[in-house]
Amino acid sequence: MRSDIAPGGIFPDYELPDHENIPRRLSELQGEDPLVLMLSRGHYCPKEHQHHLELAAFYPKVAVAYTQMATIATDDHHVLQEFRASVGAQWPFLSDPGRTVQQDLDIQEYTDPDHDPMIPHTLVLKPGLVIHSIYNGYWFWGRPSVDDLRRDLRAVTKEIRPDWDLSTPGLREAWDAGSWAPFHGWNKRVRPD
Repeated sequence: MRSDIAPGGIFPDYELPDHENIPRRLSELQGEDPLVLMLSRGHYCPKEHQHHLELAAFYPKVAVAYTQMATIATDDHHVLQEFRASVGAQWPFLSDPGRTVQQDLDIQEYTDPDHDPMIPHTLVLKPGLVIHSIYNGYWFWGRPSVDDLRRDLRAVTKEIRPDWDLSTPGLREAWDAGSWAPFHGWNKRVRPD
């Protein structure tokens, strides 16, 4: 992978069509939350199916934890829809049959000229597409387990959420004073008079 794609760096803000053929930008999918991004071989690969089945089972926890997920695959639109449906995923799948991401990141899996996939990677991104961690999944055991992702997401969330520990000095006083800025979710609400 390109040398600038490393922890602390910024991941490119790709715009690709999703499983409904709607152009989606990674930064829009992420919003203000952590993002787990899978760069996938695609529908043909049984390793991808197994990994995505595990992620689909984990997804309800991801959703309640204000975390986003996305998959990018080299599959065309219809195959991408089949891939997403076959694993029961509820997050966006983005289609890149032109291999823009593969070429830009220099992650062509040259050992599979028949499918010409990306070397699969999973990235955990802080808001702003800041790279927290990268997993190279060429071999299945290189992919993150649910426990790996949970540890990464705990560290990211602790870092980005000022209200991680409600006993932090000043938080109670801010709440009592009506300043909801440090409180995720509450910072977008209007306080009733």
